[in-house]
Amino acid sequence: MNPRVKDVRPNDDYTLNLLFDNGEERVFNVSPYLDKGIFKELRDINMFKSVKPVLGSIQWKHGQDFCPDTLYLASKRATHKD
Repeated sequence: MNPRVKDVRPNDDYTLNLLFDNGEERVFNVSPYLDKGIFKELRDINMFKSVKPVLGSIQWKHGQDFCPDTLYLASKRATHKD
């Protein structure tokens, strides 16, 4: 089983900074999904920024979500600028 999401921070470029329960910080790009079905609504940046962590995954206020495994496997390790 892959790690689960503990915290999420949305960014203006339609990426999400994710903190997983194993301590990893990763970045997930939502842009490729913004032209698909229920995710179209997330093109509104205010709607996009309504994301919250829920039960090891994430969810927006109108119910859009991603599988926690997808979030982990399709994200990239965060790079920190010091």
